[in-house]
Amino acid sequence: MKFGFELKSNREAVGYSQTEVAKQTGISQATISRWEDDKRIPNIENCILLADLYGISLDELVGRDHGRINK
Repeated sequence: MKFGFELKSNREAVGYSQTEVAKQTGISQATISRWEDDKRIPNIENCILLADLYGISLDELVGRDHGRINK
């Protein structure tokens, strides 16, 4: 799964630039860029900050489908 694509899509869906997200969260723009380029993965605390900022769930933030795998 490509978390970076989902992170970027959700950021763009609310109309924020990386710089705006950085200012509102205290996370550096360079760090946000690395996440969106799949060079790094954010920790859970930063995911919570982003999900709250965007007004979405953590599942939505990372593009997780709520379906379950049946064995």
